[in-house]
Amino acid sequence: MTKPMGPIPAGFAADADGMLMIGGRRADALVAEAGDTPLFVYDLALVDAKIARFRAAFPSVHLHYAIKANSYAPLLEHVQKHVDGLDIASGGELGFALEAGADPSTISFAGPGKRDSDLEAAIAAGVTLNCESEGEAERAFTIGARIGRTPRLAVRVNPDFEIKGSGMRMGGGAKPFGVDAARVPALVRRIIAAGATWRGFHIFAGSQALDPAALIEAQRATVALAAQLSDQAGEAPPLVNLGGGFGIPYFNGEQSVDVEAVGEELERTLRNRPQALQKTEFAIELGRWLVGECGVYLTRIVDRKESHGKTFLVTDGGMQHQLAASGNFGQVVRRNYPVAIANRFGAAPEEDVTVVGCLCTPLDRLADDVAMPRAGPGDLVAVFLAGAYGLSASPQAFLAQQAAREIVVGAHAD
Repeated sequence: MTKPMGPIPAGFAADADGMLMIGGRRADALVAEAGDTPLFVYDLALVDAKIARFRAAFPSVHLHYAIKANSYAPLLEHVQKHVDGLDIASGGELGFALEAGADPSTISFAGPGKRDSDLEAAIAAGVTLNCESEGEAERAFTIGARIGRTPRLAVRVNPDFEIKGSGMRMGGGAKPFGVDAARVPALVRRIIAAGATWRGFHIFAGSQALDPAALIEAQRATVALAAQLSDQAGEAPPLVNLGGGFGIPYFNGEQSVDVEAVGEELERTLRNRPQALQKTEFAIELGRWLVGECGVYLTRIVDRKESHGKTFLVTDGGMQHQLAASGNFGQVVRRNYPVAIANRFGAAPEEDVTVVGCLCTPLDRLADDVAMPRAGPGDLVAVFLAGAYGLSASPQAFLAQQAAREIVVGAHAD
């Protein structure tokens, strides 16, 4: 039985020959330029459009990019020029951010397991540490004193709420992330008393949320919590990072987030914010919403085979590059990402096929029982929504298959 796919995002079309165009370039020409498949292509013009849309919807809020979504150097170098800050989650990502040319004072570093070497590198560079525990703050004080640098410290708060319907819940209840809200005021006072530079709060309740009402409710609660914590600590935060959580529609039946509605309500909330936050600046950090829809994963069919009446298209790529599309990155029930035959883009479906990768595991499926135009060896399969949590979130070393290539395109490519 045919299974549905998610919607192909806007911004993609075919040329007169039926070849998928990405950033004004033919998919097959991009493969030739890169040298081979598998290949990730990122259209920077689509990223720029998302940034512009955010700026229009949230005029008084800073935009941060969470680089864990995609840290490919040419993409990161481009994005960092157009956002207000970068959010990182490891010492390795700190290196990526600095190499991309980011101002260290605009970088914030979250993550519950920072090593002393990570803390030292961040403090030495002048990066803000989002402290995930009292113990982490104490280590930062010690390291700062040893190297003669004043740590820039914020507190990541584990709020008592979460974003309803979020795909990944980061707040509410016992969590390894952040400091429980009740303990935050004492930690803020300790940070200030120790002579560190107080940078504010990071409050992230969840991710991959598509319901604007849920995002609005969470942002209102976050602003209220920040004001409450400020009053209890006796010190206003210079910055409140409201987290992000904006999702994109991966699967059949899902709809894009109405960010304009979310922005209108947040602007209203900030205009009427409590006195404790009058001088506070606010930021939203986004990853997948900014870059997820800009990416296409291209993989070539190497075999077509039949088994018990089912047709399999076997590709030279797979879950080692696209773990999320295979259904093995948090899906409870496997559902299909949007896929297409790139050299017959827009052609009418002719058969049901299952697209699998080249790995020796039944987990390696890029599409299951989907309706496609007929295809065979040599044809290109396009997997959409590959701009976020694609290669960087996949086990590329598994079975020592060939590495995927990456390339950026787009009218505004640097």
